[in-house]
Amino acid sequence: MSSTIDESTARALGGTPAQPRSYEVRTFGCQMNVHDSERMSGLLEEAGYVRAEGGAEPDVVVFNTCAVRENADNRLYGHLGQLRPVKERHPGMQIAVGGCLAQKDRDTILAKAPWVDAVFGTHNVGALPALLERARHNEAAQLEILESLEVFPSTLPTKRDSAYSGWVSISVGCNNTCTFCIVPSLRGKERDRRPGDILAEVQALVDDGAIEVTLLGQNVNSYGVEFGDRLAFGKLLRACGAIEGLERVRFTSPHPAAFTDDVIEAMAETPNVMPQLHMPLQSGSDRILREMRRSYRSTKFLGILDRVRAAIPHAAITTDIIVGFPGETEEDFQATLDVVERSRFASAFTFQYSKRPGTPAADLPDQLPKAVVQERYERLIALQDRIAAEENARQVGRTIEVMATAQAGRKAGETHRLSGRARDNRLVHFSVPEGAEAPRPGDLVTVAVTAAAPFHLIADPAGRDEYALRRSRAGDAWDRAQAESCGVPAAPAGSAGASVQGGRGVSLGMPTLPVRAR
Repeated sequence: MSSTIDESTARALGGTPAQPRSYEVRTFGCQMNVHDSERMSGLLEEAGYVRAEGGAEPDVVVFNTCAVRENADNRLYGHLGQLRPVKERHPGMQIAVGGCLAQKDRDTILAKAPWVDAVFGTHNVGALPALLERARHNEAAQLEILESLEVFPSTLPTKRDSAYSGWVSISVGCNNTCTFCIVPSLRGKERDRRPGDILAEVQALVDDGAIEVTLLGQNVNSYGVEFGDRLAFGKLLRACGAIEGLERVRFTSPHPAAFTDDVIEAMAETPNVMPQLHMPLQSGSDRILREMRRSYRSTKFLGILDRVRAAIPHAAITTDIIVGFPGETEEDFQATLDVVERSRFASAFTFQYSKRPGTPAADLPDQLPKAVVQERYERLIALQDRIAAEENARQVGRTIEVMATAQAGRKAGETHRLSGRARDNRLVHFSVPEGAEAPRPGDLVTVAVTAAAPFHLIADPAGRDEYALRRSRAGDAWDRAQAESCGVPAAPAGSAGASVQGGRGVSLGMPTLPVRAR
């Protein structure tokens, strides 16, 4: 967007036409929060704010919070405490807190951090600019928490973080009553968007250059419950398959209890639905699953995985697991280890049980000692790391398609490798042979896997004949976005200026990408 705004808008925000107020959104938590933060950014930019440059001190800091983990509030108040002296020396600076923790704690935030200017919840993200302006005008903190959703968030303006990939929310809220989870009380009952609205947003993303979308829902596969179509999610996947230019469709997170065979069939029969599935296990013990109010058992869970792998042989399956739920015995924990061994997860998000006030599990007897939970957690991590390493080792020699991303690995400077995601969502670090053209974020390369580690694959082609680059519409969109942010025109796709390697020009905004030494 333009770096200047009209005088009346700028002055209302406390800035000037030449120097509008800057903002930064700091996100904690899940993919839903990441997408909500994109909306917060869109709202602020529509109101005339501009994103703060890297390293610059913003005029407005917005915290989009999570309340799932036990240390969520400590983390927030730590950040707020660090900002207090910054605000004292920065005239006109404002701080806002939104998201799940704001929905839960409400007045507590202002009591503990009275230097906060605005607090808003999960149901009224759209109020953010108005709350900031009221706080500035009234010189007093503003608190606004709604108990139910008034406007579906996807109708709000959105500032996407990526030109080549986007989140699309298909539902909000949750109808389940898992005893460890506070989310339903913070985000409310499930609300489903109409299929036409979802597909219109997907089409808009594709028209802007994206080639990948991830469908989001608290229980994404229960989509359709609000309008009475239990097959709606499978139909939605198939409809995404008909969108020209959309190359990769992902979704998260499904619930095993509602996962039906029509969804597996849709995944297998829709070419742009990726061979990847995140299926939360939580526990392998049927007794603990009952205590958690997870309405499936280990046999059903394993059966789903078997059917997915029969239909999609190269599918990578990931999961969530909680260790140390109240009353968990060594026998219960061993059942989890047994299911993990059988499931062969590509990776797992593992958590130590976190007691959250307001959840039924918080009041259960037999809360486990920290030392017991820690020891079990370490055993689970060791098992899953071994399995992940073995599963990744099986990928060595396979030829895979990787979409390059803007993120680089920690050792990129030493290895001269770029990073991307395979179709099954495995992280891949790959090198570009000498004399070959490097991809832009959003471009696709075809390479063979040459080595593996527990958390990533490596592809080091020996020469140009082992490396293929396909420049994509998404890479063109990346170039355009970088050109707009720099205020200079983008080079046409395929032109010398659009290249990123050798002496043929530099893709704007890309870091230096040296080829691997020979």
